[in-house]
Amino acid sequence: MSAAPMGMGRAGHDGQLPIALDAMGGDHAPGEIVLGAVQAAREYRIPVILVGQEERIRAELGRHDTAGLPLTILHCDDIIEMDEHPTDALRHKPRASLLVAIELVRDGRAAGAVSAGNSGAMMAGALFILKRLPGVERPALAALYPTQRGRCLLVDVGANTDCKPQYLVQFALMGSVYMEYIFGVKQPRIGLLANGEEETKGSRVVQTAHRLLKGVAAAGGLNFIGNVEGKDIPRGSADVIIMDGFVGNVALKLSEGLAEMLFSMLKEEITSSVLNRLAGVALRPALKRMYKRLDYEEYGGSPLLGVNGVAIIAHGRSKARAIKNALRVAYQAAESKVPAVIAAGLVNLAGVAGIQASQDSLAPENL
Repeated sequence: MSAAPMGMGRAGHDGQLPIALDAMGGDHAPGEIVLGAVQAAREYRIPVILVGQEERIRAELGRHDTAGLPLTILHCDDIIEMDEHPTDALRHKPRASLLVAIELVRDGRAAGAVSAGNSGAMMAGALFILKRLPGVERPALAALYPTQRGRCLLVDVGANTDCKPQYLVQFALMGSVYMEYIFGVKQPRIGLLANGEEETKGSRVVQTAHRLLKGVAAAGGLNFIGNVEGKDIPRGSADVIIMDGFVGNVALKLSEGLAEMLFSMLKEEITSSVLNRLAGVALRPALKRMYKRLDYEEYGGSPLLGVNGVAIIAHGRSKARAIKNALRVAYQAAESKVPAVIAAGLVNLAGVAGIQASQDSLAPENL
């Protein structure tokens, strides 16, 4: 590999380490990925290391004015394809762009890593390269969700399909830290997703998690408001909503599909007649604001919480704006020292309501 500096190189104006970006990951790589880096460097002055095939990256940079921008290229040949099995990719392509980006974080050369590539490989790579924070039993993937009141954070949305009650309690702590330090929400309201508001609702895991969360809340550890139902997610009834990764992924993908369907139907209706088209012109500003609130690109990427470093997973369909915002999220998480704050919070929670890590869950075969 060879580094080819362009602009400021390793650190930004305030001395902050750069963000390592997998320039080869995603459906629109490298063009849109590189453009997103250029936009982040220009608008936010975020220093970025573009990791991937140097010739292709340089060709894309040549399409834009990059004079004075804090951009650096780190060459590597291999690319993890979107349909590759994560374990096979880690074994056979250790120098792939996605993994090299994570290694830069581990080695202290980057403040965070961002990829729109293979999400399974990104999660596995972050887990095995960065390792878990002390006391974390399972890292969790978080996703911002637009609501009537603004937004909430869903944890977990895909990293853990089977959960123990103590995992859900740790998800609550990590989500609470993220919402407070990245979005400035003081004492975020924590809700536990169930099929009813009563404590007796939900699976045995959910019921046990509810009791544990009540104990943590009583000790002043979290602002737990109890169970919430599916309908409460878009209402904004909680700032952080906890669930296992299977349920979270289904909820997230269902919502994305529903939003796309509603906007498609609305577009059909608006263009169906002259009168409707005139009404559409009048409503255009409001519809644009509404679309912006529902657009996943506005939120950038999903953080993998619980690993010893900043790792942001962007949507595979991400274009430049989504990548720009994912880089912003990574930069903010690094600047706010989110992993360190999570680690400190877990130390404070250790032993509270019996949520300390069990030795069997820490065994390598259970990762």
